[in-house]
Amino acid sequence: MIDTPQIVRSQPQQTAVIRFTIPRAEMPQVMGAAIAELAGAIAAQGAGPAGPLYTFHYRTPTDNFDFEVGFPVSKPVAPAGRVQPGQLPAATVARTIYRGPYEGLGDAWGEFMRWLDANGHRGAGTLWERYVSGPESGADAATWQTELNRPLADD
Repeated sequence: MIDTPQIVRSQPQQTAVIRFTIPRAEMPQVMGAAIAELAGAIAAQGAGPAGPLYTFHYRTPTDNFDFEVGFPVSKPVAPAGRVQPGQLPAATVARTIYRGPYEGLGDAWGEFMRWLDANGHRGAGTLWERYVSGPESGADAATWQTELNRPLADD
């Protein structure tokens, strides 16, 4: 289900973000509008996007999500509506690729966390997903790719 995880050092990346603290069930309703708002603000400021959409979770998701949705940008953005400047962190992370529909992400994260435990790694409190390819790349969800990143507490 997931590629063999690797331990890598991520580099800081400037971003444009919208932050949410919402019940898990509301995530599908907020994502579309947030993506459109981000894309519009980034384009209006001539800042990209400079990479794929991502979600950054400030704590491990439970019934509530404390997260931001964002895009990497080619230059800093000014606040515009709900859009704020942000940054993906530099960190030592465990990283893998999940291939499949978004509905399988929970199971993919479970497999990834079991790998971390089995290999003696402790995850820090945050995590992020980068949506490398999805519905925009074709209707076959089996070809979609999501990069899973878990900063390590043991770096």
